[in-house]
Amino acid sequence: MYLIVSTTVDSRQAAEELAAAVLAQRLAACVQINGPLTSMYWWRGRQEKSEEWRLDMKTRSDRYPTLERLLLDRHPYDCPEILATAIERGSQAYFQWLDGELR
Repeated sequence: MYLIVSTTVDSRQAAEELAAAVLAQRLAACVQINGPLTSMYWWRGRQEKSEEWRLDMKTRSDRYPTLERLLLDRHPYDCPEILATAIERGSQAYFQWLDGELR
């Protein structure tokens, strides 16, 4: 199964550093960085608002446990959002490319 794993960080630099670490270990074949975006959320009993960058990582489910460990180890947040969404359908050529890059 193929996944898109998403997380957010507080700066473009942190996003690029995290993306580089993920790619270096071939835990994702592609990481897209989107931002800045505005996030509003509850944290420690208070409503917060912050500027963030979102990373969307394309990977396979067998890579997820190691990817999650890397994100937890290197993430700048105390409680990072790490969400994995299954890809139900897609281009076979794209999936073949993913498999080749995740060797």
